[in-house]
Amino acid sequence: MRHQLSIVYFLGLLFCNQSGHAQDSLFTLQVVWEKAIEHNKELKVGALEVGKSEVLLKDAKSERLPEINANGSYSRLTNMPIYEHGIFHGPTVVPVINQSYSIGTEASLNLYHGGKTRREISIKKVELEAILNQQQLSLADVKFKSASYFYALLRNLQLKELTVQEIAYEEKQLTEIGHLYKNGTVLKSDLLRMELKISNQKMLLSEIENNITLSVQQLNIIMGRADQAPLDPVVKNIELVEPYALSYDDYLAIAYKNSFEFRLSDNRVVLSDLNLKQVKSNILPKVDFFTSYGYTYPQSQFYPYSDALFGIGQAGIKVSMPISGLYLNKYKKEAAVLKRNEQAVHHEIKQDEIRTGVRAAYLHYTEALQRIEVAKKNIIQATEALRILKASYFNQQSLLTDLLDAETQLLQSKFDLTSAQVGAQVQFYELQRIVGKI
Repeated sequence: MRHQLSIVYFLGLLFCNQSGHAQDSLFTLQVVWEKAIEHNKELKVGALEVGKSEVLLKDAKSERLPEINANGSYSRLTNMPIYEHGIFHGPTVVPVINQSYSIGTEASLNLYHGGKTRREISIKKVELEAILNQQQLSLADVKFKSASYFYALLRNLQLKELTVQEIAYEEKQLTEIGHLYKNGTVLKSDLLRMELKISNQKMLLSEIENNITLSVQQLNIIMGRADQAPLDPVVKNIELVEPYALSYDDYLAIAYKNSFEFRLSDNRVVLSDLNLKQVKSNILPKVDFFTSYGYTYPQSQFYPYSDALFGIGQAGIKVSMPISGLYLNKYKKEAAVLKRNEQAVHHEIKQDEIRTGVRAAYLHYTEALQRIEVAKKNIIQATEALRILKASYFNQQSLLTDLLDAETQLLQSKFDLTSAQVGAQVQFYELQRIVGKI
């Protein structure tokens, strides 16, 4: 009697059958994740954006430092013509010192500018946090996509194993029916039906093998390997975590705290608030401390003038007030308020989407677990039904069509169990992705 292969048992057989393969063709999901992360170009771009944002944050902090300038000049001067009787009469030429030069330094330190510098640093911090959240969201997407491909390949490999076993079983049964036909116990139509079923099973096997080839290619591409490089998934055990330990409300609370999409939406709201405050500060006064010292030749700045080098320094406070900002800033402020309100609405929309997504993922996962239990019961019932029909057919008490239907039902039940187990695992990772735990 045929028996059900669990995923664990199947993979054990698969590992033994493939023991002659190169060691580097064996991949656990963790290894797949590591290689996918290493070769994903979006993550590489994200890492560069993180680096750029960190530099911009440092640049914003450097605005607190004083601004220091050094300056110098040298020039040659002509004598000074004085047109005492107008430009159409000859001037009186007064000789002057024909060279002039100066050198000095000046520094200024912003003492107050409506809190703009402090808020600009806060803006850069939030922008960096948003980029990090986007990077984590991309990472979660890559891991979920890799897991989906990984378990799709695992499912197809198990379906292949079940189909190969079914074909072997059917061919053995075909031989038995052939003996009955030679003895005149059954009709030739029974023999033809069995041959047709085996032919269909082989066609199904060909389709499954094509799906395996595509799944291998998808995984290899995401890991940066050659399209058809050997790849065997290795799973020691598939542990399906029961979601009932945490309620829907628990998962929703986790999502509001850890979901990278929700964090990104929150970052946008915070940025809009900070930008509004920046716009409001455009009408506030600016206070700078300044100082300078320099040498100039000749001394022509103060009377009496002197044909000599002189040095002078100064220090003080400079206050400026953008009076025109009282009317020019009006519409900028209105636009910033509208932008802030827009982001608040988007945040509420994202909150609704998160709530809906968590509910759907939670229900689909619990539904997948129920399908596993139903599939297990179906296998038990289909196995018993096949045992009864097989005995009755070879005792000439039932039709071959009934036997073939029972065999098909058992194989389908095994397919359903495999699909349910793999589907539950994928749904589990989908739930973890949505709540920000993958």
